[in-house]
Amino acid sequence: MMKKIVLPVLLLGILMACNTSPEGFKLEGTLNGEIENGTQVFLKKTDEANQLIEIDTTTIENGKFTFTGSSSMPELHYLLVNSVRGNIPVIIENGNIEVSAQKDSLAFAKIEGTLQNDLFADFLQDSRSLAQRARSMSDEMRNASGVQDTASMASLRDEYFELQEEAKTFELKFAKENPDALISALIIEKVLTTKVLPEKEIQELYDALSPKIKETVVGQRIKGKLDKLVNTSIGAKAPNFSAPTPTGDELALNDVLGKVTIVDFWAAWCKPCRAENPNVVQVYNKYHDKGLNILGVSLDRRAEDWTKAIEEDGLVWNHVSNIKYFDEIAELYNVRAIPATFILDENGVIIAKDLRGPALENKISELLQ
Repeated sequence: MMKKIVLPVLLLGILMACNTSPEGFKLEGTLNGEIENGTQVFLKKTDEANQLIEIDTTTIENGKFTFTGSSSMPELHYLLVNSVRGNIPVIIENGNIEVSAQKDSLAFAKIEGTLQNDLFADFLQDSRSLAQRARSMSDEMRNASGVQDTASMASLRDEYFELQEEAKTFELKFAKENPDALISALIIEKVLTTKVLPEKEIQELYDALSPKIKETVVGQRIKGKLDKLVNTSIGAKAPNFSAPTPTGDELALNDVLGKVTIVDFWAAWCKPCRAENPNVVQVYNKYHDKGLNILGVSLDRRAEDWTKAIEEDGLVWNHVSNIKYFDEIAELYNVRAIPATFILDENGVIIAKDLRGPALENKISELLQ
């Protein structure tokens, strides 16, 4: 009879263990080096403005410190030690996280104990390996150059170019191979911001992420940005908006649509914008009577800078601005760098984007001939 009871009890214990997940996190840190007891350690993360905000603080005692709490989802945080240079990136998620570092080299901290931090550690190890190979190769090239060993220099140069290509694809390869990693989502967000890949490929990377990672803060940010890209992609109806003109009147995009309309994001402080303005003026003067309208959207911080630049550059078309730098209109159009232009047809449908110089005039000419 006893034997019949033991097996179910053991099975029940195993099942309970398998279905148990940590209810909170415990981060235990060790900092080696001369550090006074009572030195503060800060746990921080970035806010929507990409500024570090304090989440918690503790103190070091005999080289040890501890943070505890609960995390609904994995999120990148940073450990900062008072009066110590640098920080330690760590992914806070429920479970036991162990951090060990040298006071003078926080960037090389060892972090382990949870899935996301183990994946992050793998990423950092491979990234550092690439950097070390690049440094070694540079040293070898310098030595070969010093003794005028042209054969070795040529061989090392070829290897270096190969390494550069490997470094370019390293992060994308990691993201593709690790859909369950928070760092993969952070890589995708960086790619989305820098626009080094076509929107379709970025969307495919995001779609491949696991549901859990899509639910994270960074996963939701990516989704929001991709949705805006869809809303401002070629073939989409341009989102309407309104903002004050230089005279203070409210003007909407839909009020100024022509046969063809250029929505031009620019600013007085933007040198590439100012350099492009003479070309835009020439295109406007040539094609305005044929149906071209322009709505300039300034991302200036000061009204006087904006209006002065309009006058100096002879920008005689309609202008609006909230005088709020990269404001809600820029966010609506997913504009993160300027100049940025959107060309609309008479129905307000986006038919081209980010054309400058001769390419801009060629497109306008094609549409209005």
